Amino acid sequence: MTVTDKKKLQVITAPKGVPEYLPPVSPEFLAVRDMFAHQAHLAGYEHIELPVFEDTTLFARGVGESTDVVTKEMYTFADRGGRSVTLRPEGTAGVMRAVIEHNLGRGQLPVKLNYYGPFFRYERPQAGRYRQLQQVGIEAIGVDDPALDAEVIALADRSLKAIGLSGYRLELTSLGDNNCRPAYREKLQEFLFTLPLDEETRHRAEINPLRVLDDKRPEVREMTADAPLMLDNLNDESKRHFDTVLQLLTDLGVAFEVNPRMVRGLDYYTKTTFEFVHDGLGAQSGIGGGGRYDGLMAQLGGQDLSGIGYALGVDRCLLALEAEKQTMTDGSRVAVYGVPMGADAKREMVRIIDQLRAAGIRADMAYGDRGLKGAMKGADKAGARFALVLGDRELENKTVAVKDLAAHEQHDIALDEVVAELGKRLAQ
Repeated sequence: MTVTDKKKLQVITAPKGVPEYLPPVSPEFLAVRDMFAHQAHLAGYEHIELPVFEDTTLFARGVGESTDVVTKEMYTFADRGGRSVTLRPEGTAGVMRAVIEHNLGRGQLPVKLNYYGPFFRYERPQAGRYRQLQQVGIEAIGVDDPALDAEVIALADRSLKAIGLSGYRLELTSLGDNNCRPAYREKLQEFLFTLPLDEETRHRAEINPLRVLDDKRPEVREMTADAPLMLDNLNDESKRHFDTVLQLLTDLGVAFEVNPRMVRGLDYYTKTTFEFVHDGLGAQSGIGGGGRYDGLMAQLGGQDLSGIGYALGVDRCLLALEAEKQTMTDGSRVAVYGVPMGADAKREMVRIIDQLRAAGIRADMAYGDRGLKGAMKGADKAGARFALVLGDRELENKTVAVKDLAAHEQHDIALDEVVAELGKRLAQ
């Protein structure tokens, strides 16, 4: 290939709407994701690794055919066998499919599961709204207990606090159960069908009228301002359930706002439904949410077990941390950086760096036979706290020069003591 031919090659870029997390941002991404997973594990939720794509029917039946996710946003294609498969747009349906398929619901209840990874929706890309989005979620399946609802919501709240966020609010409501929703659905449809709705919105009102209340267009919101609300039409059981959840959250010190007009974007929600909102993100202000989905498992062909869960958006939480000028990481790539001066020193430094890593200390070294000045620049760029300088003099004395880059101090330490000594200093 000639130089001219190379110039004609078009540079390949990442797909539109797919965020990439590169250093120095990627450590922050991992810290947020891993902290969310850690908080779930502290509450007894075990990891489940889900397929990235599933049978399309799973999402059409589980998420809801009236939702924007199913009608407009799914990445659906036929595989080589002619089967229709879809890149997962959310996690709950896949978890329920796995619970049914592997009979997890026949053991100790509730089944507590945690997942994380990428999900895919054909969105119009903008800040915080991506076609590949990263989420961490939990599901608690098999027990209809308001105390479990409170645990799930409090766990999401604790997870957000654990990464350093504070400028968000929790909104929640109840969407009732199968005993009171049909009457409310009929009442809401009677109201909606008196309005001058466009054809698409009227069709949505026929399939799932609650979705119309979630319409963000100002003219639709104005028309539905006086629409009957689910909270005013709960039966006694649903009201007791919701009141108990609110009391338990109050007992746990979780601040919340009741939002009677809140409607989540997925059809399977029942009873307790919630969302965490951060006003520092503009239009895409939701950083996580979830709710109870009684009836979903039976709808997918399994036992009639209840469930509740949430998904926290890693992408948006990173933006929220940025908006609050908060960070989870110190920006350092390693804690210790080795600077060998000469071939014999390099051989010894390779051994020291390996021992540091074996001891759980993040360590790297200068490669390429750079001089002292260039190698020390590498230590600074790596964000190292200590630099180890090893030359002929140190080798002869069986020591290594340890530079504290923050305190601007230097001490010689015996080679056979350097790992233990650095471990102590880094623990301080």
